[in-house]
Amino acid sequence: MSDPAPPRVMVVDDEEGFALALGRALRAGGCEVRTFTSAEEALHALPELELDVVLSDIRMPGVSGLDLLQAVRRQKPEVEVVMLTAFATVETAVQALKQGAYDYLTKPVEDIAEVLRLVQRAAERKRLVSRNRELEEKLEARESFEGLVGQNRAMREVYQLVEAVAHSSSTVLLEGESGTGKELVARAIHDRSPRRRAAFVPINCGALPEHILESELFGHVKGAFTGAVAQKRGLFEAASGGTLFLDEIGDMPLPMQVKLLRALQEGEVKPVGATQAVKVDVRTIGATHVDLDAAVRKGSFREDLFYRTAVIRIRLPPLRERSDDVPLLAWHFLQKHAARANKKVQRIAPEVLEALSVAPWKGNVRELQNVIERAVVLTRGASIELADLPPELRGASPRTGSDDRAEDALSGMPYSRARIVAMRAFERRYLEGLLARHQGNISSAARDAGMDRSNFRRILRKHRIAVADD
Repeated sequence: MSDPAPPRVMVVDDEEGFALALGRALRAGGCEVRTFTSAEEALHALPELELDVVLSDIRMPGVSGLDLLQAVRRQKPEVEVVMLTAFATVETAVQALKQGAYDYLTKPVEDIAEVLRLVQRAAERKRLVSRNRELEEKLEARESFEGLVGQNRAMREVYQLVEAVAHSSSTVLLEGESGTGKELVARAIHDRSPRRRAAFVPINCGALPEHILESELFGHVKGAFTGAVAQKRGLFEAASGGTLFLDEIGDMPLPMQVKLLRALQEGEVKPVGATQAVKVDVRTIGATHVDLDAAVRKGSFREDLFYRTAVIRIRLPPLRERSDDVPLLAWHFLQKHAARANKKVQRIAPEVLEALSVAPWKGNVRELQNVIERAVVLTRGASIELADLPPELRGASPRTGSDDRAEDALSGMPYSRARIVAMRAFERRYLEGLLARHQGNISSAARDAGMDRSNFRRILRKHRIAVADD
């Protein structure tokens, strides 16, 4: 992710000299600043300005700073407001905070570095709130696809194919790695088809032995085999009029492939031990994580069954190919698991989104969901922070006991991910070594590093390195 844009700040104070001086100091600190000497002027310009933070005096002639605060809350509720007051009473501070102010400062302002830090924190919070709202709006736009989440071009192509095939009766083959959401796509096709009022019946063809799979699919009569104490209807019959989802069809044993092919060709099934076939009206959707073209060439998957089940093929992209969807998915899972755990977790820190966006996600969307569920359970605040992620995602050292193994671990990652992991590991080792050399003295360590003490403390907080005040 790119560095955040400079904070966009509005300064409002009826003391013109103070407003201009504060504006110059903030610009020197990297902010974009507009100054106004009355709340009336600020209100007039407010609709046209892109802002992150408003710094406003509380007491001004005419329209007060509290009036301006209320206007900002109405017109631009995501913008943070910091109040300035020479009357540092508890009453004025509490009144401003109750009306939605982010914080307040007392005049005269003596520590401009503290003002800059406060403005940067407020701007970061505003960006985070805006980002979460944007993700929520995108999620709402995707609700019509039955839980499928994503705005990436490849996913939009999947949505178009779902729309196109839903009203046909053709068999569909969903291809993709484990965890890419193949069953969700199958359900979306069913739910948008004329069969939606009948059953959607899923079965994992690779999870059952051949004799059990045959009984599950086609049913059996009483006494057909040991343990068959009653007649059982198979899933083909259960799905009649609806959709049968054959997950991991590529793992189906060859003898079962013959029986499945006959059922699809004839539109009927014969329960195990029965003498008469039963007519069924089923649409099948298959899914596989293996390359069926290669399986056909090897002879482990029947060519005639392949062409029967793969009239329409839909490939689901792995998550690493649509990393721009990771923040949207993370927000979706945050909402889901926060509600399930009854926790008021409402935000995801920017550095967390950065870490998630460059992760390799070998387990795809399912792995991301597990990570967010874990973070929701572990976090103690209202925001998921870097410390709430598993060590391998938050930039912990990839070393597994030697430098050679560390290099091997990095070489197995995409370049962008490896660079970030290596940089974070370096920063943490450097900081820990520096602090150890200075016996935990932050001021001394910061001087040795050639850094400002406040910036040094900020980097320590980023890596969750706890130190005592000195």
